[in-house]
Amino acid sequence: MKLDAFFYGVVKYVFRVIFLIYNRLFAKWAEPLPEGNVIIACNHVSFLDPLVVGTLFPRRLRYFAKEELFRPFLFGRIIRILGAVPVSRDSNAAAASALKGLLRFLKEGSDVLIFPEGARSLDGKMLPLESGVAVVASHAQTPILPAFISGAYEAMPPGSALIKPTKITVKFGKLITLAPEAYKEKGAREKIMAALEKALKELESA
Repeated sequence: MKLDAFFYGVVKYVFRVIFLIYNRLFAKWAEPLPEGNVIIACNHVSFLDPLVVGTLFPRRLRYFAKEELFRPFLFGRIIRILGAVPVSRDSNAAAASALKGLLRFLKEGSDVLIFPEGARSLDGKMLPLESGVAVVASHAQTPILPAFISGAYEAMPPGSALIKPTKITVKFGKLITLAPEAYKEKGAREKIMAALEKALKELESA
């Protein structure tokens, strides 16, 4: 476990330095990060997204990534060290298993990263949000930290094999949270999704 944490720290430090120099990576925080674990809900435009969020977030993240990303040995090892877990997207059973896995990570005290659009945007614009993030949040009664990445699409859009030296900024918004009893109320998931969509749009235009 200590060796695993050591490699995580080394990889995170190396990539943060690379992004800081090459992409002028910068983070904006709307408020201090709470002590308890959170669900980061972020837009998704590039393979770089989990790497840039992971290098900026002060604690270790866990997240699911499609299993194809693990096939290139070096890249697969890097994202695995940075908290990625492979998952198949070929069936509803796989999606249900991923949701259960996220709940398990949260129960263990980990922070998790979710891309609520469900897939990368091919044009850099936000896709409609899927409700899985609200399902996880309501079951785990865990606050959502909205985040919006700017510049990653220009740096490495879908289909690109090279990273351009475009500035990348990650804006972390205010926590979306409900009172413990409110998570079980009718319409709680819809309320969470409406708040998240509003927060992401505000971060996009900020």
